Amino acid sequence: MYFYIVQILHQVSLKPYNTFGIEVFAKDFVQLEERSELNELIKLVSAASKILILGGGSNIVFTQSFDGLVIKNNLKGLWIHERHETYSVVRAASGENWHNFVCWTLSKNLYGLENLSLIPGSVGASPIQNIGAYGIELKNTFESLEALHLKTGKIVSFKASECEFGYRESVFKHALKNQYLIVSVSFRLQHEPNTQVSYGAIKSVLASNQIAQPKPQDVANAVIQIRKNKLPDPKVLGNAGSFFKNPEIDAVLFNRLQKKHPEIIHYLQPSGRYKIAAGWLIEQCGFKGFKYKGAGVHTEQALVLVNATGNAQGNDVLELSKIIQTKVLDCFEIGLETEVNVL
Repeated sequence: MYFYIVQILHQVSLKPYNTFGIEVFAKDFVQLEERSELNELIKLVSAASKILILGGGSNIVFTQSFDGLVIKNNLKGLWIHERHETYSVVRAASGENWHNFVCWTLSKNLYGLENLSLIPGSVGASPIQNIGAYGIELKNTFESLEALHLKTGKIVSFKASECEFGYRESVFKHALKNQYLIVSVSFRLQHEPNTQVSYGAIKSVLASNQIAQPKPQDVANAVIQIRKNKLPDPKVLGNAGSFFKNPEIDAVLFNRLQKKHPEIIHYLQPSGRYKIAAGWLIEQCGFKGFKYKGAGVHTEQALVLVNATGNAQGNDVLELSKIIQTKVLDCFEIGLETEVNVL
């Protein structure tokens, strides 16, 4: 008889494992705690009809229960992998909390991730989404990652070029979707600071705090302050952070819109296209604070959809998102894409 080291649970509520706080159930559920459990995990995966890997559960909306195996990734570990004259390569296990990891890098005087402070979720999810905020994307500091191939059980290394990073995109969301479990992620971080404060409200927050020459920790603190002021705490009000991507449009459409809306929030891209603030578009359509069934639009940041009643169904959120997409398209000729994964 074979005794599993990894405990398999059945009909487990996933409400505690998704930041929207939506009540659905997993047919089968395991928690991955150690790398030594990976071989056994492969046996479970091979017997499952379908699988879902959960990190922080901060970028997902469940519209139904999951009729398969849910793997909750709890792998832990932070260490400096290589030291060089001007930079170090640090490695984090994929189950680590992203913000805790950023704080750890700053405590080691290693710089480059400070603008990505307080982004919810796990380290393992960060390259899948190519997370970004305030002018910085994960790909700017990414070195490599280790991933477990779920069919062969082999650990494979991926360099940046192999990840096919784009705006909130990577190869793991498309060609390699559901084929790998990311085990660890490595970053190249600098020994000397090179703070980036030109994007968003960072500069004004630093000025209000009377900080003229900000250190990386000052930038991190400013980002934390901005995010806390604008974004609801998922523990208090269920949400998945930014629900939509900021769309990019061509110069022709931008010039036409700017004539009608001189105040349109935009960022000129190196390609000559314009990135438009999705939250501004949604707010202009009158959705800020709007409620639909159990879901709603956050009163402070229209880019964030929330579990307004605490008992929202995933389909409430999905229907609300489609209502918003239709209205924005009608008003601005811009199609909004969702940033979260809908299951």
